Amino acid sequence: MTVFIAIAILLTLLALAWLVRPLLWPAKAGGVSSQGLNASIYRDQIEGLERDLARGVISAAELEAGRDELQLRLLDDTEGLSTVPSQPKDSFLTGRLTAALIALLLPLGAAGMYWWLGSPASIDPIATQKANNDQVASMVDALAARLKANPDNPKGWAMLARSYKVMGRFAEAEQAFLKAGDLVNNEPDLLVDYADLLAVRGNNNIEGKPLELVNKALSLNPQHPMGLMMSGVAAYRRNDFKFAVAQWEKLLLVLDPGSPDAQQVEADIAEARSKAGLPAAAAAKPAGAQPDATKQASVDPAAAGGAMTPEKINQMIDGLAAKLKANPSDLAGWARLAGAYKVQGRLPEAEQAFEKAGKLVDGDAGLLTQYADLLAMRTNTLEGRPLTLINKALTLNPTHPMALMLAGSAAYRRADFKQAISHWEKVLTVLPPGSRDAAQVEAEIADARSKAGLGLQLKAKP
Repeated sequence: MTVFIAIAILLTLLALAWLVRPLLWPAKAGGVSSQGLNASIYRDQIEGLERDLARGVISAAELEAGRDELQLRLLDDTEGLSTVPSQPKDSFLTGRLTAALIALLLPLGAAGMYWWLGSPASIDPIATQKANNDQVASMVDALAARLKANPDNPKGWAMLARSYKVMGRFAEAEQAFLKAGDLVNNEPDLLVDYADLLAVRGNNNIEGKPLELVNKALSLNPQHPMGLMMSGVAAYRRNDFKFAVAQWEKLLLVLDPGSPDAQQVEADIAEARSKAGLPAAAAAKPAGAQPDATKQASVDPAAAGGAMTPEKINQMIDGLAAKLKANPSDLAGWARLAGAYKVQGRLPEAEQAFEKAGKLVDGDAGLLTQYADLLAMRTNTLEGRPLTLINKALTLNPTHPMALMLAGSAAYRRADFKQAISHWEKVLTVLPPGSRDAAQVEAEIADARSKAGLGLQLKAKP
């Protein structure tokens, strides 16, 4: 908004300067007067007579007679000339007054015309953001109204629950998850989403019902990434470091080797191994290696010591933050700290850590997507900066699943259903055909196609 106003003022001043300059500083009178022109002509004729005398064509008497005749003619030609004033003294619109009127009326006229025909609200980001939020809320409320009229729609309730969760309406999201019924109990993604919601409502406590839901999701899909992460975090918090290591090592199997996500998990595994008293030789295995099944089988999650308090967790994270303050060039460390803050719900600090990760975030699609998700959690919207980061992630990796899902969700919320379908169909190309995740994406595509008014013959291909 400030930039727009500055440019508008500059252009207005330039236009004013161009218009009023001739009025304030008029050009000096120039050109050739008739009197001066006649004098010049007669002067040339006299010089011609003198040249004729020099060549002997005329005599001296003839020269004097010709000169006298030319002088008399010059006097006759200039005798009747009178001086005309350049401007009447009694004129009302002087140059300065005209310039002042233009300087006053031009800006007022331009501003009034823009206010009448333009869109002043569009240059106010706060007003634009509010309009977007209002539109999203209106769409979600419309979906809720349809579900009240037709409550036998589990997929609709699940979609409403996710929408409420993103908007921060956690109590309503929980009610919608409950109304989704058996659909939630059979879908690992929905189980984990529901568990995450309950954990957020319980002050980021995963124990109890959230952990039950996570374990149920893992029974349906033992390699569910978010389920493995949450299970490991819960074990870590209750000091069951060996079980946390086991869960996170499984997580490494489904992450891209060498990716920032894999590096962060490896760092978490190393820290958990250190706290578990495991020897250095038992360091976390690289992604792709098989975990030690006998060691996992011997782990008893109930054998945990006293529960780790939030104060102790914060002390560990603050210790990492202190190390990074002493070595601020550790960009990977800042990225890990941002992830830790995000898990703990310390969202403002997570945002600052992402900023300090700098170029590492800018060059990694995974970190850009995580950062966008964090900002969306803080603002309850994907529009604006989160969507900018998502689009940047897609320029680096056009098939990044999470970035495509978020981009599709953003398009869906602004009622751009065709764009949402385009993003989600790309997600299908990187998911295993027939998998639960693919089935869920296909269901969301079908819903978007229905809202876009597309026929069933355009259904996304598996």
